[in-house]
Amino acid sequence: MLLRFRVANVRSLRDEQELSFVVPEGESEVASRELRTGGYRSVAVLPLVGIFGANASGKSNVLTALTDMKTAVLNSYARWASYEGIPRRPFALNLKDENEPSFFEVDVVIDEVRWTYGFELGPTRVESEWIHSYPRGHRQVWLDRDASRSDVYEWPGGRVKDRAQLARRTRPNALLLSTAGTDNHPQLSALFHWFRRNLWIINPEEEREQRERFTTTALSGGQAGRINELLRVADLGITGAEVVQEDKGQISVRLTHRSTAGDVAFDWRDESLGTRSWFALLGPLLLALDEGAVLLVDELDASLHPRFAAEVVRLFHDPQANPRRAQLLFTSHDPSVLTTPSGGRLLEPVQVWLTEKDEDGATELYPLTAASPGENEDLMKSYLVGAFGGVPSLLEGQIARRLLTVREREREEGVGRN
Repeated sequence: MLLRFRVANVRSLRDEQELSFVVPEGESEVASRELRTGGYRSVAVLPLVGIFGANASGKSNVLTALTDMKTAVLNSYARWASYEGIPRRPFALNLKDENEPSFFEVDVVIDEVRWTYGFELGPTRVESEWIHSYPRGHRQVWLDRDASRSDVYEWPGGRVKDRAQLARRTRPNALLLSTAGTDNHPQLSALFHWFRRNLWIINPEEEREQRERFTTTALSGGQAGRINELLRVADLGITGAEVVQEDKGQISVRLTHRSTAGDVAFDWRDESLGTRSWFALLGPLLLALDEGAVLLVDELDASLHPRFAAEVVRLFHDPQANPRRAQLLFTSHDPSVLTTPSGGRLLEPVQVWLTEKDEDGATELYPLTAASPGENEDLMKSYLVGAFGGVPSLLEGQIARRLLTVREREREEGVGRN
């Protein structure tokens, strides 16, 4: 499970920001899971966190930064050899940040052992990299890499096998963990494979057709029962789904819809965007629940009715539906996801994070608990009126007034030219 993510100088995240799934001490949270982290230590970990904020406030960049870290771990050894430097996206609104390193770090738990892994990427090389393990609850430093030292790699305690070979095979612009995972290192592969099996991202504007094909393949396999049930329970008028064999071995899906004359099958191209978006989400969603993985969903509410989004939240909250402790990190600008139709809380304050941009265009990420909401406060209403921040600084009617002002100015300029 993912405990924390820290990042700096990546996209709009200029200063160091931290996102945490760990329930702070003193906070009671019924949705959390108790997780062993080594020795007799344990922490309460959230199954899901939502990031809310205005458009262009940087909430999507938090998810993208996580996938940037994953890409570096998986690809730097095998695919970055063709780059003169390092492919990265530092903060772009200040030229001095182009030469500053980009910082990434995660705390994760694998088989009841906590790991801290991080690195800093400069323009041309990996500036630093570190691996810490907590097998008995106490920190063990396994790797301390620093490109500014004459002896770049230090291995306190000598715990890592094949150290000399790993150092020799790792290029200056590649991560040692990437090398270790590619070589199937006996001690470090588990950490490498955590990145491979986690941090799957769903973006409403990208790869939907690919996700549709993935769900279709799952439907033709062993997931037909669950996919059909989730389609029916969504109240889209769908009574079932079937896989259709096409020419050249291609497969497609056909959904049947309820009607007074009986079930009617629709061509896939005639399905609504909402139906296709829900269908495309089901395959990755069920895979994450089965694997106990961390799923990233950008704009959970995009093309989905708020009640669909709420049901996704409930799936991750429910220990019976989510027995393998999968986690969901999503972004949204729809505050209705915060509450249930009856007015109760769908998310507790500890599960809500907000993004805002400062005057320099840098994203600040902070927890809703920093605003000290009341125990019975309506989170949706308070968010909409700006009590917590994270909303556009836009007055009612401001856009219409601005358009009217521009129109009047253009009219006057036109008269002046004539």
